[in-house]
Amino acid sequence: MKKYKVNVNGTVYEVTVEAMDGAAPVAAAPAAAPAPAAAAPAGGEKVSAPMPGTILDVRVSNGQTVKKGDILFILEAMKMENEIMAPCGGTIASVSVTKGAAVDSGALLCVIG
Repeated sequence: MKKYKVNVNGTVYEVTVEAMDGAAPVAAAPAAAPAPAAAAPAGGEKVSAPMPGTILDVRVSNGQTVKKGDILFILEAMKMENEIMAPCGGTIASVSVTKGAAVDSGALLCVIG
């Protein structure tokens, strides 16, 4: 099981998601993530997609300083816009997605160094 924090209209909910054995999306997501993660700087905080969807907005760029809770991306999933927030403060070491990109659950979005 994986736990995620989801922000809906300013209210944060903690959600637990259970992976189903034999489900194709669960098996496919980890295979897509390692390539960008390998290029990530050592010791950086990785920010991953909590669910599959489309990136509607990228609000950060390489070298930008962020604070914990800053909005990094807007991810559309099931007709809802989800704010992906910084789990910690730091400097954006790398951004792995672009506006309009389709991402799987667990896909690397960026690294905060």
